[in-house]
Amino acid sequence: MTRAIPKTMRAAAIDRYGGPEALTIDMLPMPAADEREVLIALDTAGVGVWDAEMREGRWLNGPGRFPLVLGTDGAGIVAAVGSRVRRFRVGDPVYSYSYQNPQGGFYAEYVVVAATKVGRIPVGVDLEHAGAIPTTGLTALQGIDDELRLKRGETLIVHGASGGVGSLAVQFAKFRGARVFATASGEDGVAFVRRLGADAATDGKRDDIVAAAQRFAPDGVDAVLAFAGGNALELCLNAVRSGGRLAYPAGIEPEPEKRRGIEIIPYDAIYGIREFERLTRVVEEAKPQIEIAAAYSLEDAAKAHERLAAGHVLGKIVLRIRSSDRGR
Repeated sequence: MTRAIPKTMRAAAIDRYGGPEALTIDMLPMPAADEREVLIALDTAGVGVWDAEMREGRWLNGPGRFPLVLGTDGAGIVAAVGSRVRRFRVGDPVYSYSYQNPQGGFYAEYVVVAATKVGRIPVGVDLEHAGAIPTTGLTALQGIDDELRLKRGETLIVHGASGGVGSLAVQFAKFRGARVFATASGEDGVAFVRRLGADAATDGKRDDIVAAAQRFAPDGVDAVLAFAGGNALELCLNAVRSGGRLAYPAGIEPEPEKRRGIEIIPYDAIYGIREFERLTRVVEEAKPQIEIAAAYSLEDAAKAHERLAAGHVLGKIVLRIRSSDRGR
């Protein structure tokens, strides 16, 4: 099943590793979907720190092939499906996450991904906001449900709560019935995570994290979900009760030191049919606020990476691939 598809597409790609200036707009051949893949006409692509690391030549399994299209996730409309794909039809609104995608990343007008890496967009979420959450949403939800196994009534520190992953983790944890203590940076970051539903919040760079956490949970917190490393994370661990646990996704540097009596759980977000179905269901039920910190055109992908490098991003940066109606 197909609709009219051009032979070439615009993409933000790199021809060498380097800084944001390495990102340029290229006209590339249209990728073709095989029998188990889906071709997506992209509306929005997410921009994450992992994209910048790939741009610099890190996080790669061997040398990359140039031109290299960046981007691990996004949302759009199904343009073609392989002969053995039954879950999707042309015209379906979908979102997708595919790390080191074999046929190129999401900073492009089209992307081909395995059908198992694609999910139906949650009801009530437009394409722009759906494009901001595949990587962040899967990472946040799996940290809470699968790694920490968070229970109703437990106390949780979300460390680095104002970014794309942390902001969803705060809301998903509240949806699961936890009491949430959030760390952020700056007065605006603290206000932001409180607005998302955190029961308590503190500036992780200026305030006394341990004292604030002890006021929040005098007997010690049950768990920490960390999206930033360093000394502030070690201070968060000082507030964890014996028998508590810490989970953190790959890429957190420096990694936390082992602590007697605390379970340390590194993890990678995974994709799959069930994982996307669960994310879609939770987003529909929890109705989280999906904060777009900044939106740039595909042509301004380098500027998006400059904004990313500047730091203090409250929510998620996205690329608007098309200027079409996003279903609002």
